[in-house]
Amino acid sequence: MDAHTEVDIPPRDAEGYLIEPDEWDEGVAEIIAGEIGLALADDHWDVIRFMRGFFEEHRVAADARFVIKHLDGRYPGEGRSRLFELFPYGYVAQACKIAGMKRPRGWSTG
Repeated sequence: MDAHTEVDIPPRDAEGYLIEPDEWDEGVAEIIAGEIGLALADDHWDVIRFMRGFFEEHRVAADARFVIKHLDGRYPGEGRSRLFELFPYGYVAQACKIAGMKRPRGWSTG
């Protein structure tokens, strides 16, 4: 069997967030996105990869305001609206879950 044909989902909590973010890969992101009804396009991947880079550097999930600032670089003045166009059910509920973050607690969702 080809390694890319089947992806094992790492353990998740009761809400569907990965328990260990280091077990994430892009195949896992595709599966989680499919479960919540999102087809990942280039802008989704841009946000997800930004979030993963932030996590790798800081060992915490990026607060939505960092992602909005990142998107403002591509869409001046439209980062906030673009984030919620990409993830219409919310940054925490969709972007964090797809990017393999633990469920964020106690900070702004955007």
